[in-house]
Amino acid sequence: MHVTGTVPPSAPASSETHQVPTGGTHDPTDKHTRRFGLPVATALVMGNIIGGGIFLLPASIASYGTVSLVAFGVLTVGAMALALVFGRLAARDPRTGGPYVYAREAFGDFAGFLAAWAYWITTWVSNAALAVAAVGYLDVLIPVGGHKWSACLAALVLQWLPALANFAGTRYVGAVQLVSTVLKFVPLLLVAVGGLFFFDPSRLGPFNASGHSAIGAVSASAALLLFSYLGVESAAVSAGEVRNARRNVGRATVIGTAGAALVYLLGTLSVFGTVAHNRLVTSTAPFSDAVNSMFGGSWGGTAVALAALVSMTGCLNGWTLLSAQTPYAAAEDGLFPAAFARRRRGVPTVGVGVTVVLSSLLTAYNYLSGSGKVFDVLVLVTTFTATVPYLLATAAQLFHLISGRSVDRGRLLRDSVITAIAAAFSLWLMAGAGYAAVYQGVLFLFAGVLVHAVMAARRQRKPAGTG
Repeated sequence: MHVTGTVPPSAPASSETHQVPTGGTHDPTDKHTRRFGLPVATALVMGNIIGGGIFLLPASIASYGTVSLVAFGVLTVGAMALALVFGRLAARDPRTGGPYVYAREAFGDFAGFLAAWAYWITTWVSNAALAVAAVGYLDVLIPVGGHKWSACLAALVLQWLPALANFAGTRYVGAVQLVSTVLKFVPLLLVAVGGLFFFDPSRLGPFNASGHSAIGAVSASAALLLFSYLGVESAAVSAGEVRNARRNVGRATVIGTAGAALVYLLGTLSVFGTVAHNRLVTSTAPFSDAVNSMFGGSWGGTAVALAALVSMTGCLNGWTLLSAQTPYAAAEDGLFPAAFARRRRGVPTVGVGVTVVLSSLLTAYNYLSGSGKVFDVLVLVTTFTATVPYLLATAAQLFHLISGRSVDRGRLLRDSVITAIAAAFSLWLMAGAGYAAVYQGVLFLFAGVLVHAVMAARRQRKPAGTG
């Protein structure tokens, strides 16, 4: 039984003695359910951080010059700080729901609902975006993009296959995630590590090619890179399905984020050093160009397309699970409709079903409307909504540190510095989304306020009706 609620005033202050159920309804006798160990939890984090964007990333930032690597380094520090904050919060409260649980425990129902609502919007819109982008890579292997009907069908299949893996149970979700993460990292590491042996400094181009100051170039390139680390919360959101969550969630989050950062940095550096700068700025497949430059021939395009497809399918698998976990936790507390709390084989099946239907409708609308404008706006909004739970979780950690609740005095200074960096990183993410995305995202959040009002009213009426 998943038990939630704020800690009573009499609760012990030590995180070691603060016993909170780990969430979920894991049944050890069900062969379809299985708690995630550290390797799968780490794969979930890495798989969700690294989607398909990495395969275009070097070309996207090449126009700024190698100064963009400095931006990468700065962002990595912020992402690692956020990962450490999630690790500390999960050790204190290892329940399914991640940022939702932390925000609600610290600030009450309304803050928790906003975290859950914003995160849920992020997941199903992002799933639609991932599927549409994956069709472009699939088209290299199988020609499906020539007609909108075939492209739409392919995008829907790419969404429903991970959903079916989720319906089959957490055992299969973990297996798919681990296998897809391993498969996609083989070609990425081939370029990231192998490219260093073919590295030619003369191909790097200028340090600052933007025409602006170095600080301006770092900020501009960072705006493109900011969202590369979305997904650091993956293990925390699924904490109820992780064995020894107090320890493993934090370790998986930090290891997964560090691993993703290493692949990002080495991969980008290797592409910069193997593909001439003037060619890289116009490249539509920088990793393919890097492989072709390293080994000759033209097989790089097919290899990278296959790797990207595996990468995005694994990413869809992980995000589909996360899309149901936060609404599940909120539904257990009465903040989302009760149907979202139904679980089968360890998975909140209603949440998975609703999410995949919504993302499928959005995908179909994108293809059949003949215009991607509305879809593009919605995708941009997710860059704002994704950071709302981050900021609320960071604020929760700040609250605990200042109030002295469950604080390790020996780590107070270190935790305070890390939390300050994570807060700055979260605010930077919001600012990087742009004015239009923030405006639209606030409208989405205000729509959620109406949903919260309905759910709160129903909770108020329930005792009277049952008395």
